[in-house]
Amino acid sequence: QVQLVESGGGLVQAGGSLRLSCAVSRTIFGFYDMGWYHQAPGKQRELVATITPSGSTNYADSSKCRFTISRDNAKNMVYLQMDSLKLEDTAVYYCAAKPRYSSSWHYWGQGTQVTVSS
Repeated sequence: QVQLVESGGGLVQAGGSLRLSCAVSRTIFGFYDMGWYHQAPGKQRELVATITPSGSTNYADSSKCRFTISRDNAKNMVYLQMDSLKLEDTAVYYCAAKPRYSSSWHYWGQGTQVTVSS
């Protein structure tokens, strides 16, 4: 069983930065795609960014140029650097993992709250 544990959420003013971290429990981490999703109150969970085992990245349009996803395969860690935060970035952020060529995300973390204030 794969366990994902997010950390780094909190309260930040608009324009500020936060760095989220996700610790993954198994050493097969290096073969998994990793992703960050967010879910705002009353809305569906949405993709923020993904990263392959080799480091190729993909971003939602709302995240491009402001957020950076990265991973450390040796430490089984995934990160989301969020800069120039906006009020609409307020949401619960979830870490997710899936086998390299799977079409669905198999594992999810419990989420970490990010609140952006004016």
